[in-house]
Amino acid sequence: MENHITIALPKGKLFKTSVKLLGMAGYSAENVTEDSRKLVIVNDKTKVRFIIAKTVDLPTYVEYGAADIGIIGKDVLLEEKKDVVELLDLGFGRCRLMLAVPEHIQKHRLTDYAHLRVATKYPNCAKEYFNSLGIQTEIVKLNGSIELGPIVGLSELIVDIVETGRTLKENHLVEVDSIFTATARLIANRASFKLKFERLHKLTEDLREILNKGE
Repeated sequence: MENHITIALPKGKLFKTSVKLLGMAGYSAENVTEDSRKLVIVNDKTKVRFIIAKTVDLPTYVEYGAADIGIIGKDVLLEEKKDVVELLDLGFGRCRLMLAVPEHIQKHRLTDYAHLRVATKYPNCAKEYFNSLGIQTEIVKLNGSIELGPIVGLSELIVDIVETGRTLKENHLVEVDSIFTATARLIANRASFKLKFERLHKLTEDLREILNKGE
């Protein structure tokens, strides 16, 4: 498989658009579906193979060279801090990491939230954020519904990704600060980017051209 490019695709909300965009650039294979039972899907004609990974694992596959390139949200990159090359902002999958609190404890200043517990899937990003404010909090790592934390008394605050904010309103939470905005990014393994530079560079530029045309 030395002549193949291995592309890691993320399960979840970025999957369909990722597959469509790569297909427009000539990188596709039969039966590339999110629920495929095949662990590796190969197109020998175009010398490309796909692996479908959980979003939190995808940067690890790329960092260690199991995949040459991958598509992943900037939020995951900032949280996982993997040693990869970020090639292109793909622009889709826009969301933001934010701080939210129950409506009844909303305060006037961010520093008034010191010494409270924070539920989040993004403990590293949350820690950096609160450190930048100069306040101490207790961060509780969760993997499920973060909004549940304040409802059951596990935490007073949450730091989570939102797109529309609808779920916050339904659970009587209010956003008090936007930490950063994230979009899908094309990333590469550092060694692969050198050894397979021509193909990876061409793919990057082809995707850039497609995005610029707004197709």
